[in-house]
Amino acid sequence: MHDHKGRFLANASAASRKDARDAVQAARKAFGGWSARTAYNRGQVVYRIAEVLEGRRVQFVDEVQRSEGLTKRQAEAVVDASVDRLVWYAGWADKIAQVVGGTNPVAAPFFNFSLPEPTGVVGVLAPQQSSLLGLVSVVAPVVVTGNTCVVASSHERPLPAITFSEVLATSDVPGGVVNVLTGALADTAPTLASHMDVNAVDLTGVSGDAETARELEVAAAENLKRVVRARAAEPDWTLEPGIDTMTAFLETKTVWHPVGI
Repeated sequence: MHDHKGRFLANASAASRKDARDAVQAARKAFGGWSARTAYNRGQVVYRIAEVLEGRRVQFVDEVQRSEGLTKRQAEAVVDASVDRLVWYAGWADKIAQVVGGTNPVAAPFFNFSLPEPTGVVGVLAPQQSSLLGLVSVVAPVVVTGNTCVVASSHERPLPAITFSEVLATSDVPGGVVNVLTGALADTAPTLASHMDVNAVDLTGVSGDAETARELEVAAAENLKRVVRARAAEPDWTLEPGIDTMTAFLETKTVWHPVGI
């Protein structure tokens, strides 16, 4: 990999299709345990990620600055925003069910509840330009709602993602919940989009590339994956994220229960 001026920075692994398949297998293995945790516990784990990331703030500032060509002050703002974003999503962990779930009125002696459940394994194509804040913004809503994921990081700017994977490994995140792949998207994205054991894909990483996005959408249709579509341009990650990215990876289960006498 190279810095924003084209100078050699470090070596990053080039993930293959097999690496992507292995990552999906690890994510599937971890899904049962992670989705079964209480929402409160998942929130605490995501909050711990924020704490560990903040503890390596100086390193992240340097890596973001060199990767994205920002000033030190700008890079500090990006890192601080990334920490804040993780804390924000952590706070939503045990509240999202109250917003998207509910009790439904029925004309019968039953209680009818709608409850959100995680979709499963999510393939995430991370933003190509925003190497840290964008990465955090697409990973956090996936895992805080009980899903596991395989993340294809920025190809040109993978260093913050590599360090972020170290943060995940040294926090309380169980193995397999977040799996980070580095390398060209052409080598991993088609596998994630077409994999029959991936339940959803976030195509944010190919925003601005309509042809590639369409090919991946067609591949994802094979097993009716949920798809977060690529946009015309990469979003402004400094804006408030809203809850749409959390609800995109939730299924609604309706439960009928007889009213006791």
